[in-house]
Amino acid sequence: MTDEQLALQAVSDAQQLLEYLEPRPRNNERVILDKLVEVLERPDLLVAVTRMKGAGSWPAASARHARLR
Repeated sequence: MTDEQLALQAVSDAQQLLEYLEPRPRNNERVILDKLVEVLERPDLLVAVTRMKGAGSWPAASARHARLR
């Protein structure tokens, strides 16, 4: 799986978890937060995002660098 695919999958997974929160009572926030952390702190994702930032292919990093110039 490419870095971009890993990042896209993690964002998609995180969005699904957040959608689950919207219509429900707020008594399960901790469980959802733990699942979000689990999704977003996967070692392969962290490595992929670091590589993407270094290569300038991460949109937020590219925009930030452009503003600094």
